[in-house]
Amino acid sequence: MPSTDQLDRKILALLRDDARLPIASLATTLGVSRTTVRTRMERMEANGTISGYGVRLGEPDDAERVRAIAMIEVEGRGTEKVARALSGLPQVRALYSTNGRWDLVAEIESASLPDFDSVLGAIRLIEGISLTETNILLAARFKR
Repeated sequence: MPSTDQLDRKILALLRDDARLPIASLATTLGVSRTTVRTRMERMEANGTISGYGVRLGEPDDAERVRAIAMIEVEGRGTEKVARALSGLPQVRALYSTNGRWDLVAEIESASLPDFDSVLGAIRLIEGISLTETNILLAARFKR
């Protein structure tokens, strides 16, 4: 992330909590002008510090929802190709590279066990994956 100062970090912290905050509200909260906030946000967008604004979905009421972590071993140097294929699966919520036994770790979320089974089948068919180990997440002990 490019260099940021204390005011930039305060703007980012407020936007993390609510990306829909109007510039006027940010300016009032921070005690600076709207122009200052707008200029800093535009600069952070231009330099890649802010790459976009999003929506956090609330927890669904669907008791059938399945979440899991899949550890993935990739053959040879095919990690980028495998990562692109995994990113095309809507049930793969995040993908991490690692430095341990596994090459990639995928966070998976599906609507039901049959959907989860289908996703695992699709993952196993991706060329370049040599081994997977999947753990279903049961109950959150701590979550931010």
